[in-house]
Amino acid sequence: MDNLFWVVLVVLGIYVLYSKGIIGANFESVSAKVAYEMLEKDDSNLTILDVRTPEEFKADGHLIGAKLIPVDQLAKNLNMLDKSKTILVYCRSGSRSVYASRVLEKNGFTPLNMSGGINAWKSEKLPLK
Repeated sequence: MDNLFWVVLVVLGIYVLYSKGIIGANFESVSAKVAYEMLEKDDSNLTILDVRTPEEFKADGHLIGAKLIPVDQLAKNLNMLDKSKTILVYCRSGSRSVYASRVLEKNGFTPLNMSGGINAWKSEKLPLK
């Protein structure tokens, strides 16, 4: 029983690290502050992608200029995105955006995950729409 506990604990730890994009990620992550600085430069080579639900998008606000494609609809809506642009991906806390970044990367896009999601953005008191 003791060994099973440790195996489960290790597997759970690996899962958490993977889901947060800390291990096994073929894309970069940036802080909310770095993302804001990138947006301030008004880079036309950057698409902002919100992968939350439409309800979250409306109720909690969103980054100015963000395109909403909920994570569960992303794979079938990749044609809405431009592969020549870097895609800044965010969600509420950073887990769905890691998953979305993996989907984008596997399909030839260049994702940039915003760590901590809109919660981190709000905690830095950065502007929302």
